[in-house]
Amino acid sequence: MTLTDHRDSAARRTLSTAARLLSALKLDGPLLVGLGLLAVYGLLVQYSASGQSLETVARTLLRIGLGAMAMIGLAHSSPNFLRSLAPWLYGAGILLLLIVDAMGYVGKGAQRWLDLGLIRFQPSEIMKLAVPMLAASIMHERRLPPDWKSLLLLAAIIVVPVGLVAPQPDLGTALLIFASGALVVLMAGLQWQVIGGLALAGAGAAVVGWRFLHDYQRQRIRIFLDPQSDPLGSGYHIIQSQIAIGSGGLFGKGWMHGSQAQLDFLPERSTDFIFAVIGEEFGLLGLIVLMLLYLFIVSRSVYLATQASGTFARLLASSLALTFFVYVFINAGMVSGLLPVVGVPLPLISYGGTSVVTLLAGFGILMGLHSHRKLVNS
Repeated sequence: MTLTDHRDSAARRTLSTAARLLSALKLDGPLLVGLGLLAVYGLLVQYSASGQSLETVARTLLRIGLGAMAMIGLAHSSPNFLRSLAPWLYGAGILLLLIVDAMGYVGKGAQRWLDLGLIRFQPSEIMKLAVPMLAASIMHERRLPPDWKSLLLLAAIIVVPVGLVAPQPDLGTALLIFASGALVVLMAGLQWQVIGGLALAGAGAAVVGWRFLHDYQRQRIRIFLDPQSDPLGSGYHIIQSQIAIGSGGLFGKGWMHGSQAQLDFLPERSTDFIFAVIGEEFGLLGLIVLMLLYLFIVSRSVYLATQASGTFARLLASSLALTFFVYVFINAGMVSGLLPVVGVPLPLISYGGTSVVTLLAGFGILMGLHSHRKLVNS
């Protein structure tokens, strides 16, 4: 046997061992690789955006580690267990949101967290999982497509947490909670007439809701329409973001050499506007690589969702996969000026706490629904 044959044999044994390990952990190999590459990309960008802060990178690694543990644990959860857990998780999330409203930690003008001493926990993140879980659980037991009674029940399930989160104020998380539940309803097979009616109702609600928005939220929408109307005030974020992305050109200015980010012209560069840092330092090619990674993860997630068995598993898996796409779409859109700024992080790239753990937990649920597809009581 030649040296090449030995190497090929060793490579096959390594791949076989890795496949058996992933199977035992109930994890999907391709999706795990995509998430891993995205996390590494995020750590590189975080290091530059934070001003070469090793502490920021260490904290991000810790949160990714906690998220990975949650992902592995939830990947072993059967759909039947998740269905039984859904109402309890939803109820606990609502209770925690009420506690936040009464005595939550206030930071940067927002009351969104519970201070647990060592960590600050954001209960609204739970609802990104609890809402689609409960909505899918309800539709598992009912006729599809949903009738008006089911739609009213689902609307209540979605609206209650959204109504508690938006005034914190946290419009970005409220939108993601709404999207996670609305996607379950959409995947349940709504008729086009119903979708049209709901769209008209949503437009009417938006008109009414304008009166209940905070002044800074109204200003964000005005600035979205005309950033130059207040270039040194509310329009500053988006103007600097567009300058950063445009100045990166095709190849970018180089890692840690972005002038807008490194000279503090770009606000929130480690969180909401980190997409602009990538555009400035890695250029259009860097953004294309990022979008290809996201496209692969979304495509693989949708594929796993289509393989799930049972109404509950298919609806929940589809919601989790498409909500990830909504994350990316909203952040990229608001940073590039195509959407109003609503404070949605770029998944696994932006610096964040509870959101990273919740995101990876959602992928764990998705992988578990796929791996248990033959064990579902439909």
